[in-house]
Amino acid sequence: MTEPQLQSSAKSGVAIGESAVKRLKKLLEERHTPQAGLRIAVRGGGCSGLAYQMEWAEAPKERDKVFERDGVRVFVDPKSYLYLAGTELLYEEGLMASGFKLHNPNVKGSCGCGESFTV
Repeated sequence: MTEPQLQSSAKSGVAIGESAVKRLKKLLEERHTPQAGLRIAVRGGGCSGLAYQMEWAEAPKERDKVFERDGVRVFVDPKSYLYLAGTELLYEEGLMASGFKLHNPNVKGSCGCGESFTV
């Protein structure tokens, strides 16, 4: 059995921006699960062919890549990592919408909703 390995948040990894760290810490405290993490995945679908999926995970799966900053962890499965390498996770607040955003340098095009992309 292969254990998940902690990865650096270098250019080849998934970086967790300061805004995302603050928001994730708050949400994890509210859930009373400070050891849990955010799972980010890429799935087929959406109007551009691929879509991001985010959900809570109590622990990483066997082959996950684990990215950590200031005690906050993000889990990415190996297949999704192919599309997410070099991505930065941020949390943005605005008048019309607030939420986590992925700044992915691999994206070649996206749809108007911002939920779907192509590489």
